[in-house]
Amino acid sequence: MVGRIYYRKPRTFRRQSIFARKVRGKFKKPRRKKRVFKGLLRIIILTPLLLLFLGLGVFAYFAKDLPDPEKISQREVVESTKIYDRTGEVVLYDIHGEEKRTIIPIEEIPQYVKETTIIAEDDNFYHHFGLDLKGIIRAAVANLRGQKITQGGSTITQQFIKNAFLTPEKTFIRKIREAILALELEIKYDKDEILGFYLNQVPYGSNAYGIEAAARTFFDKPAKELTLAEAALLAGLPKAPTYYSPYGSHTDELKARQEYILDRMAKFGYLTEEKIEETKKEKLKYAPQRYGFKAPHFVMYIQEYLEEKYGRDYVEKGGLKVYTTLDWNLQKVAEEAIAQRADYNKKNYLATNAALVSVDPKTGQILAMVGSRDYFDIKNQGNFNVTISPNRQPGSSFKPFAYAAALKKGFTPETVLFDLETSFGLFGPPGQEKEYKPQNYDGRFRGPITMRQALAQSINLVSVKVLYLAGLNETINLAQDMGITTLKDRKRYSLSLVLGGGEVKLLDETAAYGVFAAEGIKHPVASILKIKDAKGNILEEYQNKSSRVLDQQTARQINDILSDEEARAPMFGSHSNLYLAGRPAAVKTGTTQEYRDGWTVGYTPSLVAGVWAGNNDSSSMRQGDGSYVAAPIWNEFMKRAYELRGAAPQESEGQPLALFTLPNKIEEFTSPEPITTGKPILNGQFAFERKIKIDKISGKLATDLTPPDLIEEKIYQEVHSILYYVDKNNPTGPIPENQENDPQFLNWETPILAWAKNPPCSNSPCPVYNQLLPTEYDDVHIKKEQLKVKIISPKNNEAITQSVLTIQAEASASLGVKQLDFFINDRLVGADTIQPYSITFNLTPYLTASAQQTIKVRAYDEALNREEDEITIIKE
Repeated sequence: MVGRIYYRKPRTFRRQSIFARKVRGKFKKPRRKKRVFKGLLRIIILTPLLLLFLGLGVFAYFAKDLPDPEKISQREVVESTKIYDRTGEVVLYDIHGEEKRTIIPIEEIPQYVKETTIIAEDDNFYHHFGLDLKGIIRAAVANLRGQKITQGGSTITQQFIKNAFLTPEKTFIRKIREAILALELEIKYDKDEILGFYLNQVPYGSNAYGIEAAARTFFDKPAKELTLAEAALLAGLPKAPTYYSPYGSHTDELKARQEYILDRMAKFGYLTEEKIEETKKEKLKYAPQRYGFKAPHFVMYIQEYLEEKYGRDYVEKGGLKVYTTLDWNLQKVAEEAIAQRADYNKKNYLATNAALVSVDPKTGQILAMVGSRDYFDIKNQGNFNVTISPNRQPGSSFKPFAYAAALKKGFTPETVLFDLETSFGLFGPPGQEKEYKPQNYDGRFRGPITMRQALAQSINLVSVKVLYLAGLNETINLAQDMGITTLKDRKRYSLSLVLGGGEVKLLDETAAYGVFAAEGIKHPVASILKIKDAKGNILEEYQNKSSRVLDQQTARQINDILSDEEARAPMFGSHSNLYLAGRPAAVKTGTTQEYRDGWTVGYTPSLVAGVWAGNNDSSSMRQGDGSYVAAPIWNEFMKRAYELRGAAPQESEGQPLALFTLPNKIEEFTSPEPITTGKPILNGQFAFERKIKIDKISGKLATDLTPPDLIEEKIYQEVHSILYYVDKNNPTGPIPENQENDPQFLNWETPILAWAKNPPCSNSPCPVYNQLLPTEYDDVHIKKEQLKVKIISPKNNEAITQSVLTIQAEASASLGVKQLDFFINDRLVGADTIQPYSITFNLTPYLTASAQQTIKVRAYDEALNREEDEITIIKE
């Protein structure tokens, strides 16, 4: 107490001695340290206790309702998801259904399978206690960033728990329960047993659950006979069984995942690099897929969508009812149309595959989808869905988008362009530029041709010009607005895009043609009508969210061109496979370089279908033009589709029946409004006519002094590139003042001027173009004062009593008088060419009822200039 008083701060002094301050520091500091130490000690002791009690509380709260891990065999029976056609009467596929599973002991599972599985799913499996804290933290950060649960950081133990005991929803509560069960499982079972549980439980796709079922499903062998390459491939499936399915469309990605797993095997020391590289080269032979579902390419397309949106577990176990847009009758027609032509194409054109997709242009709903000729032909990659492949070039079937962009800009179907061999300049990366001189399919050049004829006959060179006039970016913008989802890296594309130089999906292009059929209205592609959960709740339902992406007039112009049988006949012949008897149809074919792809896409106002034919490996066909390999399939499908009218199923109670029916009446495309412009070249006239008034005598431009009967109107025909008359960014605007400012002007103008010098001619007289126009004016027909004429006798107003009359006149001209003509009452009496100029005649036949009669004398000089004098006489 004394010490405390002694060291208390004095109240009567403002400053303390240095000694006092030092002493205070020595004696008070230890007591402060002691208090801090006691506080920290309490925290250290109480915090773990609080956390322990909190953890026990949470554990007890969530564990009370959890299943007993010891009762592994007593698990809830899951409900399968069913995929229906649009009527709800045809089950296309039963996802999950009866699980194909054969339980085998861990001892019968090859070490390769165990190791590849651990590497693929949980490389720390033997070193954690059921939970991967690093993975949980990493997933938590990702989930917080995304504002939702997207990653789980699950171990093999947790994945088994999730598949065996818990529901598939993604919630934090479920993750807590999953963690608790994982801890219990780790306590009650050793690691090898847990790995065995997992390998007998996990889904591998195609209804194969467990490694034994997977081995038999995909390789037709028991698990104990799997090779390292097969084990690594199967180990990659549980992450996304549908996406990575060997029977699906992502086999390249599956191969990459297999190699990724093998590389990690080497990284973690399981195998040598040499063994890994040897394994990568092993060719895997898949077992044929079991038949068990209808419209398989479409079903896989739907299943991928469902798993991406709802999660694989929920799709496989949630008992969903999925009503799709597919019309089962049209699907059968599509499959039969392809099968009917398959062998013929293979034999005659070396085309081993074909695909077809059909869409309702009034809704955007997919009606039929055949991704390859035989889904179950694994040897030839029949499971590959060509209709959604983004790696196919469309050839000339892309042309309508460029023509539509040009028409939208102000050009017309009758716009004339010249089909002549033309160099468009150098294109390509720096140092690798090449001259671009596109060729037509048949190697011919046709001279002047309208845009209507060029599109209908698929003329390549003119189409390149159309793309230039329309604009590359404008064309891509329009194509994407209409539904093309590719062509994103625009710097890759140039003028060859119009000939199919960019990759598109068959489904995209078919749906985009549907925009033409719908007169410019886009209906987004749809494949789902309705989805219900197991309790009957509607999860999603089709909504027709249409929008106008192209003006009606342009769409009608394209429809009019593509359905013009007469316009396309010179190239494809009459009544070809592009023609539907008695039914207007708009169609376009496409063929890529070296015959790698053949396309035909066509439509009526109510149905659009796209067909591709070729080889999956992009090898060349033998002269496999799209009109030969794809058009017959398209024609057969369209023809039979319309034969199905009246064959629709009857509505049944309780079903979400959504029938698709084609109209009985013949549908006509609405004709576009007629267009006239002030420019002949936009109106179908390739030669611009200039009408010039010429003096017949001098051959020079007529003047006001040129006698009217000596003036002739002569037509001079000019032939130039369209860029001479049109600004491509304002086609109907004024003629450009400096045409050479356009970078393509000279490229187009030069061959046209050469053609005009010697145009083709089958009938005489042959046309003459680009003649030099006269620039000098008539200098022969002179001023009137230089030619004079005067009537000497009779005199003006003189009375005449006799019937015989003599008229005398005098005339002079600097060029010399050629002739004088004498008239009574505007009737020619006679002429005189020699001085003195006179004429004697009987007046009686020329008299009128009036007493006054008119005498007129007209004089001509040697240049046919003329002058007149006129008087009046009185006949008594």
